[in-house]
Amino acid sequence: MALETWLAFFVACWVISLSPGAGAVASMSAGMQYGFWRGYWNALGLQLGLALQIAIVAAGVGAILAASALAFSLIKWFGVAYLVFLAYKQWVALPSDLDAGAAERPIGRPLTLVLRGFLVNFSNPKAIVFMLAVLPQFINPHAPLVAQYLVMGVTMIIVDLIVMAGYTGLASRVLRLLRTPRQQRLMNRSFAALFAAAAGLLATVKRAAV
Repeated sequence: MALETWLAFFVACWVISLSPGAGAVASMSAGMQYGFWRGYWNALGLQLGLALQIAIVAAGVGAILAASALAFSLIKWFGVAYLVFLAYKQWVALPSDLDAGAAERPIGRPLTLVLRGFLVNFSNPKAIVFMLAVLPQFINPHAPLVAQYLVMGVTMIIVDLIVMAGYTGLASRVLRLLRTPRQQRLMNRSFAALFAAAAGLLATVKRAAV
């Protein structure tokens, strides 16, 4: 891949990663609930989902997904249901006693957080179709395709890891400012509303419009 092509793709990755979405909401929610180091497992799960999406596009399966109304709908409504589930879990989350120290905070299991992040990213068919439209624009058809997709995948994942670290770290800082149960309950329900909004947006996506 030519340097100028990679630089253009690098800039595009930052724009895509910084755009607010379900992944950013999930990262901030994890950071708020578990702190940075524990919550960052969610970001690793997001990258596994992203890597699988890129592999799907590289393998040509993304074209099948874009053409199949049934496949698109199945993944879309699974994603909607999962985001609604996350909204419910966030809404009913109990406040923690922050003055009692970190030991009193909820302890998220790393594998659970990784799976949560993976499902948030992978269950968005719009993202797969979006990458199907964007990634080939940076591909040189006369050069080895696997190497080019590998370079783009590594670039996207590194950029997204940095961005999600920012979202997770920002939320974990906010966590320290929430001292009363009322403040924490308000924050939990605000994130629940964001998850629900993301579910609503995903539900409106139509295959023909992407």
